Amino acid sequence: MTFDDDGQTPGGVKITVLYGTPKDPAAFEKYYAETHLPLVDEVDDLGPVELSMGLPGPDGAPPEFYRMAELWFEDEDHMQSVTATEEWRRVVEDVPKFASGGVKVLVLKIE
Repeated sequence: MTFDDDGQTPGGVKITVLYGTPKDPAAFEKYYAETHLPLVDEVDDLGPVELSMGLPGPDGAPPEFYRMAELWFEDEDHMQSVTATEEWRRVVEDVPKFASGGVKVLVLKIE
């Protein structure tokens, strides 16, 4: 795979996962770090993965989303091949086990 220094590639595709604020943030963080992310690490041929946590806005308002995960792919074919695997299926099936604040998933083309 060929990615720019920032993990992106023009014409590439990314999946963005937006996690709502969980009922128990400490439990979310423990499960996310110890169970979910190791499952993500088992997915072969996955491009760069970027994890981030929401912060309050400049006005002090709480963030709209608690956490965000971005997963990059070279193109749609690459995304389809990775998301068709058993390892990816395990990642997807694991999300409801810890994401008590809900999840939104976006598939985006990188320009």
